Amino acid sequence: MAGTSRSATVFSVLSPASHTGVVPTPLPRLASPRRAEREAPETMADQLTDDQIAEFKEAFSLFDKDGDGCITTKELGTVMRSLGQNPTEAELQDMINEVDADGNGTIDFPEFLNLMARKMKDTDSEEELKEAFRVFDKDQNGFISAAELRHVMTNLGEKLTDEEVDEMIREADVDGDGQINYEEFVKVMMAK
Repeated sequence: MAGTSRSATVFSVLSPASHTGVVPTPLPRLASPRRAEREAPETMADQLTDDQIAEFKEAFSLFDKDGDGCITTKELGTVMRSLGQNPTEAELQDMINEVDADGNGTIDFPEFLNLMARKMKDTDSEEELKEAFRVFDKDQNGFISAAELRHVMTNLGEKLTDEEVDEMIREADVDGDGQINYEEFVKVMMAK
């Protein structure tokens, strides 16, 4: 898996509008999955490459803590709380319902793929990018350090080696200062 796309995937999955996870808000830019499936016989996920699907599978596993192939409100809540959010059960259920095409109360991998495919077609708004950046920039100094990236990934249960974290930083670090500033972060997000 190419490193740059891994960085973009990690940042994208953790950005508030990319999934139901970081900030407990509805997903206003997403069409109803049920309506979208009725309108288009093929899903948006059909347009993804094998590499993209593999990256999204890795991201899905960050949320699917018990490995049963579904993201529940409990798992979503665990991830959100690890990122400093405190959603109510009702907010968690609303977020699941946004992408739960079959109505079973959980998000399975095909539903997650469709969500991510739709997300890739949308351009992140300035505010969404700033919010995603703030998730990583824990000390709010305007930079994402290797330690901050490692902290977020560890809270998600993704134990990365120092080399893997350094590689993710290097891929996004255009000016070579060893950390990611907002402009570099935007470039990574727009390259996804």
